[in-house]
Amino acid sequence: MEEHLTVGRVAELAGVSVRTLHHYDEIGLVLPSARTSAGYRAYSAGDVERLREVLAYRRLGFGLREIADLVDDPHTDAVAHLHRLRGLLLDQRDRAAAMVTAIDRELEARAMGIRTTPQQQLEVFGAQLYEAIGSAYPATRRTEPRIAAKVWDALGDARTVLNVGAGTGSYEPPDREVTAVEPSAVMRAQRPAGAAPCVAATAENLPFADQSFDAAMAFSTVHHWQDPIAGLREMRRVARRAVVFTHDDSETGWLHRFWLTRDYLPEVAGLVAGRPSVDRLADAIGARLEPVLIPWDCADGFLEAYWRRPEAYVEEHVRRAVSVWTRVGPQAERRAVERLREDLASGRWAERNRELVGLDAAELGLRLLVA
Repeated sequence: MEEHLTVGRVAELAGVSVRTLHHYDEIGLVLPSARTSAGYRAYSAGDVERLREVLAYRRLGFGLREIADLVDDPHTDAVAHLHRLRGLLLDQRDRAAAMVTAIDRELEARAMGIRTTPQQQLEVFGAQLYEAIGSAYPATRRTEPRIAAKVWDALGDARTVLNVGAGTGSYEPPDREVTAVEPSAVMRAQRPAGAAPCVAATAENLPFADQSFDAAMAFSTVHHWQDPIAGLREMRRVARRAVVFTHDDSETGWLHRFWLTRDYLPEVAGLVAGRPSVDRLADAIGARLEPVLIPWDCADGFLEAYWRRPEAYVEEHVRRAVSVWTRVGPQAERRAVERLREDLASGRWAERNRELVGLDAAELGLRLLVA
């Protein structure tokens, strides 16, 4: 016999009132599937699973009608709901981290007698992650031609290309018909004049018919998607070929190989925990994996770009263009920067990483998925 929990026990475990559970029953949102011998509501494992989803969406601010549509979606199973909820919670955490950073900066400014303007205060506190870091992109995030050539070569003879999570359009091939997809208004606003037309949409729900493009590409964006697997499958749905630039964030592939995450910023391990592995991403779309080496003088200032130029990481404008620094929070950022600055001054960094000095390019887990 399947075990059932009483309404009182469920209310106690979930941290809600019995009255709330009764209300969910009355409106058909969470219906207990059994009754006790005394006629009280009793919840099965499936009922509890649905209740968990309802409460999670509720605490993220969704209305009951919206929640009903979400949990009743026949195309979304429990695992998909967990991925979606995880993405929503990460996004909420990113916004909170950006706000904490803004508060810390304002406290520092006020300690020096400087007052931020009302416009500055509102711009930061109303921002999502890319709205917080996007304004720093033009200074350090530029196309690296050697990496771009590898991406464009993987596109093969595709004439029409969809760029998913396109950002400012740095890696869009100039000799093809490109359509861009980018959810961030700040990033869209920074696309240069004459850039490819850009649609406001997410990777998981591309507004295009099946096989609309010869190829779909995504560059250094999959880790920001709420559901990477769903986004990659959408790319394969709308295009005959998919080319994805991402990274292997496993311990051996990246965390312990890259000195910054290994020695100064271990908090990054917590950011990638639970994220689909690069092998799982490749399997989802039947892709082959190709390593991408990072030249020592890489023009694009993504996280790993300065592997042989450690002094760059102590520069504020460099860090602001990389989402990881916002996501780990100001305390971890300050500690990492102070420790790195000390090691650079003492020569300890050079001693620890002397094998890097003679390298023209490094293998730090960057991968190209081609399907």
